[in-house]
Amino acid sequence: MSLRLVLLLLCCCLLAACARDTYAPVSDRGGGPGGSYTVSRGDTLYGIAFRHNVDYRDLARWNSIPSPYTIYPGQELRLSRDGRRTASASRPASSGGARSGTQSTGSSPPTASRGSGATPSREQASEPARRAPTNIDWKWPTDGRVSKRFSADADGKQGINIGGSAGQAIRAAAPGRVVYSGSGLVGYGNLVIIKHDGDYLTAYGYNQELLVDEGTDVSVGQEIARMGRNGAESMLHFELRREGRPVDPLGYLPARQ
Repeated sequence: MSLRLVLLLLCCCLLAACARDTYAPVSDRGGGPGGSYTVSRGDTLYGIAFRHNVDYRDLARWNSIPSPYTIYPGQELRLSRDGRRTASASRPASSGGARSGTQSTGSSPPTASRGSGATPSREQASEPARRAPTNIDWKWPTDGRVSKRFSADADGKQGINIGGSAGQAIRAAAPGRVVYSGSGLVGYGNLVIIKHDGDYLTAYGYNQELLVDEGTDVSVGQEIARMGRNGAESMLHFELRREGRPVDPLGYLPARQ
């Protein structure tokens, strides 16, 4: 073997070793143990919690974020009790109006006692849902037939679809406060999320038009959006979450006559 070839092979080995040494470790951002999430412009703590199926109060506590839960672009949040938060961005100077976080108006969220919040099994999801005990008098969010039922084992969105006509009224299922109104959560289209008390959130997806802003207090039955489409079907995607976890809405909504 020629001296030139030997020198070339040695150089290649040295370059490969240097490359291995300089690669930065990739942090887990999947939402499981050790997972983290970097806040983007327009994110809210409620929206991040919803996306990762965790309770907003837990997310705030794990990251030492006090009410009214203001977050900032570049801030890295742990997504579980034992999650790793490698670096949090320092609080930036005011940029004059860009929405970089969320602030609740009025009083802090109540600290209601917590139940198990267990998600129904596949067998439970396939049977007619029993009405769950709650102090909230839930109402149907829109008129129409349930075209897709809840499945605890579904990949992605876990709720029900209600068919109807484009533009028909979407109404608040119970009194509460709008904590998200926008199109930033991929897969939900124009989305409204309402917080009803310390334990419950409802979400209304695939809207044609949103009629309420974040921070708005709404009454039961108040029109909050107009029905849009998902593909060729005019429909509402409706989710109900207890302590951050999806539950079957048909176990809470009143029986239809």
